[in-house]
Order: sequence, then C-alpha cells, then structure tokens
Amino acid sequence: MAEPNVVLVYDKQCPACDNYCRWVRLRDAVGPLQLVDAREDTEILSEITARGWDIDQGMVLKVGEQLYYGADAIHALALMGSRSGLFNRLNYWMFRSPRMASVLYPVLRALRNLLLKALRKSKINNLGKADNERF
Repeated sequence: MAEPNVVLVYDKQCPACDNYCRWVRLRDAVGPLQLVDAREDTEILSEITARGWDIDQGMVLKVGEQLYYGADAIHALALMGSRSGLFNRLNYWMFRSPRMASVLYPVLRALRNLLLKALRKSKINNLGKADNERF
C-alpha cells in the first residue's frame, strides 16, 4: 500500500504559522509532510478556493484526496502527529479532541491576524483574487 500524500497549505509569511508547520512531525507510518505556501499560486490553492474556503481563516491539510480545513486540519495533524518532543506532545494534547480544536483554533487564528497586522503583512485573500479573475 502506498503512503498517503500529505500536504499542508499555510501562510508562510506568518511567523507563528511557519514555526508551527516546521515543528509539527508526523508519525513515520503517515509519511512525509509537504508544506505549501498559501501565497503561491498552486493547484491545491485553486482547489481550496473552488471550495469557497478562505485560506486567511484556516490552514488546509490534504491527505490523499481528503481535505481538512481550519480546526479539522489541526485536529487531523494532531492525530497523525508524532508524540516525540515537547512540541508534538503538546500539539497532540491540545488538539486531539475535535471539540478542543474547534475552541482553540479561532483563538489562534485571531492571534495570527493580530500578528500579521503588527508586522504589516497583507492577508492572502484567495477568495477576493478568485472574484477578480472572473471579471
């Protein structure tokens, strides 16, 4: 059986997002995690936009053909994650429950938005870009 293709789409210009994505480790049985910058025009970002998902409101995890968005993505990462190292144990503990993930994720997203404002970084606005392309 082939290993599932695991892709995480996130905002690389957000230091908190970038560090999280670099530190999270998947169990060996899951396979390697491919990181994709949501600010780049990629096929997977087009797929996300076609679903009407605002990448500024949540990261996206793709496992095989299955897509997870926002709190569901961070929950799935926690379940697939390695338990080695303090960061990965803490990640598992915080996000292993779908309920906890759905409570904590909006808080993290709000902090990300504040951080981007403080750093004077623009939002990605993938849905707005799609609207502009139609005209």
